[in-house]
Amino acid sequence: MEDKKEITEETQNQYSIEQLDEGIQHVNNPVVGVQPVEKKYLTAVKEYNQLYNNFYFSDGDARVEVRVVSDEIIRVRMAPHGTFLEDFSYAVPQTEQRATVFSFNETVDAYKVSTNTIACIIYKENFHIAFADNIDTIINEDAIAMHWEENLDYGGYYVYATKKATETEAFYGLGDKTVDLNLRGSRLQNWNSDTYSFAKGQDPLYRSIPFYIGINGETSYGIFFDNTFKTQFDFAHENAGQTSFWADGGELQYYYIHGPKMIDVVKRYHILTGTHQLPPMWALGFHQCRWSYYPESKVKDIARNFRERKIPCDAIYLDIDYMDGYRCFTWNKKYFPDPKRMIKELADDGFKTVVIIDPGIKVDENYWVFREGKEKRYFCRRCDDYFMEGYVWPGRCQFPDFTNPEVREWWGGLFKELAETGVAGVWNDMNEPAVFGTGTFPVDVRHNYDGYRGSHRKAHNVYGMQMVRATYDGLKKQYKSKRPFTITRAGYSGVQRYSSVWTGDNVASWEHLKLGTVQCQRLSMSGISFCGTDIGGFSGEPDAELFTRWIQFGVFSPFMRAHSAGDTREREPWSFGEEYEAINRKFIELRYRLLPYIYSAFWEQHRYGFPILRPVAMLEQADQTNHYRENEFTFGDKILVAPVTEPGQKSKIVYLPKGKWYDYWTHDLIEGGAEITVNTPLDSMPIFVRAGSVIPESPLMQYVGEFEPDEVMFQVYYADYEVNSFCYEDHGDTFAYEQDIYMEKKFVVNGDASSFTIRQSIEGLFTPRYETYDLKIISLPFKPARIVVDNKDYAGSLEEDELKCIRIKVNKNFKYIQVLA
Repeated sequence: MEDKKEITEETQNQYSIEQLDEGIQHVNNPVVGVQPVEKKYLTAVKEYNQLYNNFYFSDGDARVEVRVVSDEIIRVRMAPHGTFLEDFSYAVPQTEQRATVFSFNETVDAYKVSTNTIACIIYKENFHIAFADNIDTIINEDAIAMHWEENLDYGGYYVYATKKATETEAFYGLGDKTVDLNLRGSRLQNWNSDTYSFAKGQDPLYRSIPFYIGINGETSYGIFFDNTFKTQFDFAHENAGQTSFWADGGELQYYYIHGPKMIDVVKRYHILTGTHQLPPMWALGFHQCRWSYYPESKVKDIARNFRERKIPCDAIYLDIDYMDGYRCFTWNKKYFPDPKRMIKELADDGFKTVVIIDPGIKVDENYWVFREGKEKRYFCRRCDDYFMEGYVWPGRCQFPDFTNPEVREWWGGLFKELAETGVAGVWNDMNEPAVFGTGTFPVDVRHNYDGYRGSHRKAHNVYGMQMVRATYDGLKKQYKSKRPFTITRAGYSGVQRYSSVWTGDNVASWEHLKLGTVQCQRLSMSGISFCGTDIGGFSGEPDAELFTRWIQFGVFSPFMRAHSAGDTREREPWSFGEEYEAINRKFIELRYRLLPYIYSAFWEQHRYGFPILRPVAMLEQADQTNHYRENEFTFGDKILVAPVTEPGQKSKIVYLPKGKWYDYWTHDLIEGGAEITVNTPLDSMPIFVRAGSVIPESPLMQYVGEFEPDEVMFQVYYADYEVNSFCYEDHGDTFAYEQDIYMEKKFVVNGDASSFTIRQSIEGLFTPRYETYDLKIISLPFKPARIVVDNKDYAGSLEEDELKCIRIKVNKNFKYIQVLA
């Protein structure tokens, strides 16, 4: 990058899409030798008008729309020549209108659109836009008026927005970028790309999530730049006082989302883009994958080892080698002569089978999927109407246009035979879309875009999302009452409505283990909580210590899957010898014991929009020191973990947020708000539980649903202040919860020097089969002499174990328990 002082007018004019604005140089794929274009800015506001909750402002040529979406969300759109594009978004399927009160005021200097919570200020003189809270503190404002320049190559405009950045402002989000958790100082791009063995700092990757969170002072806000073209973000990189975002085409359309807390911003982003569908509970267990497990005897051997070694596992994956010549929706009958029988035998032993499906359809007139797609003209075409063709695993392929709703319906129907065979989940890969040699589709490929037609420049970043949408919707029809499980490599904002994700083809290295912890936190903050990494690294060879530490982190990844490339040594939990197998078993068992807590966290994500993984900055955003902490996080709001990410590490410094915390292993009580040093022997990882938490646990199973428990266990941690906890239950794999067939339990605990109370309230119509709770009450500061359950004395024993726990068994419908000295 050239220094600003060296950039001459001649240098600037060399590129049609190079932009220099008060110290910010925007470079978007510069092309040498094309004519310079004039950069145009909004000028003074000359007129305005209102239509319901939409306010329109114009400088006589360009037009800006300010739309009140809710009390905390305002959308801004700019039309360079006064005509807006049709209002359509894959990310925001239906904007919820919840602002019942808003007002419009004009002063000498500005217009002001206000809700009860925020205000959007449009300055007349320079058309700058600012957002303020309800006490008129400016939270976010333009540094330069919104602007644009013509795209002489493709038509349309390059559109730009530049915001002020305060000296201490921190930035988060944007999906699973491979930079530090705090994005400040980074310059990043969104263009879905197949990045095998990606490196730290490499960009772009597989997903495009144009949503970021800023912390300005003690207030958080979000910017969602809903533009599917190639987008760029500069977080005070070129100029420490400015943050910019821009796109190679489309419309300058963004949502300002107010906090004031980071978690509030994420919840409101979910109001726009949706939350994860509640997954089947088995999908939260341990998954084993490799490129590839074949033939059938190998798959059965892997399953046998899991069961004989008593290592819990719920899913085994079949990569591309299960197909006939890599043709989607077929089976290689040499390797898998009777897939339906094999899948049933695996299911009888508690294993779900997940298969891979790619978008490339082999050009083969004898291949039924290709014939159908060709006859119905479902494959993508270029601008001259020739089919878009490229080479991927099957060889010469054509590719469905998943932005066509008719194609999505057809694609979903193709899963009928796989579903009837017993396949329980589908893994969509190579859907950036990836093409050998060229990387991806040419930009002149035409897409239906749900009737809002466009080129691949517009559809590229949503192609994978629409593929997995078709997959999810198709499976949902095939499975009828059962919840589908899908996983996708590529996606765009809103992909969480259809799928889980993983971070792609990572590397077996300590750097990638550390990187994975950051990527999963960032994805969760960016609306995609159901995420994980390839445990052990996809490429390369982990040693035993690295693999074991990765398993430990995987326990607290919302999606837990081990996966490896075919040219690496086998990588199962027992692959590194008995010592490591025992530790890996211990932690996978921990995952299964905590499944009720994990499932409850998914319910809170689905119903309330809470992110599952929460960085320390999200917990205590006012402390600027926390803006740079990235090696610890909470899973849900009750359990904090600090994965070990260095080889040979015997101890680790961990920051515990304010409040009181218990060491999960020892039950030692620790005052938060400070750093502590924690021993980290290989068979342990720092795990802490908030005081006052009620953590549901399952009896150990080798797979979800192995047996019906006759009681549910709860770890109840003493606190001398009031704390709320939630536990969610339902059938585990159906949609009955949509008709209120679920049970959401709320526990409220409180204690003092001589008493401790537990209250329970229940919502929902689900009735579990068990009748009893096994409560383990931890670290009472007094010796209990009496327990009262719903006004009756408890008749059981009150013995305390070596970890200061007492255990009592009570009816599941209790309302009130009091433990007295």
